Amino acid sequence: MTSDLALKRAQRAGPLISLVPMIDVMLILLVFFMVTSTYLNLDMIPAVKPRDRGDAAPQAQGETILIRLAADGVPVLNGRPHSLGALERLLRARSGLDPAAQVLLLPSGAASTQALISVMDIATRSGIERLRVIRLEARP
Repeated sequence: MTSDLALKRAQRAGPLISLVPMIDVMLILLVFFMVTSTYLNLDMIPAVKPRDRGDAAPQAQGETILIRLAADGVPVLNGRPHSLGALERLLRARSGLDPAAQVLLLPSGAASTQALISVMDIATRSGIERLRVIRLEARP
């Protein structure tokens, strides 16, 4: 009779897998990436020569020249299309009068990249040091 009433203890299901070490490793990696990301320098390759910050005199604004680049690649200045040679002569004259002149270049979405590069090249050959390519955003 004693064999029929014997209580049996349930066997252990095996070792439990704990997620605590994995969570610890993930938190350490999170802290590591957060700390190192603050030291990223996105200005590692400067596009222009940095100016001396010790200058107390403000830079002259200069004239702003807006050049639109039409879809066919022809530069348009003051509503009139110009050839590349005429544009270079005009920019040389203006940069001679005002060395702080700034050129804003607004290319059409259909203009070729080569036309944009050609106008940028002409502007730099003409002595323009301040050149910006701008783009108009469409409103949603």
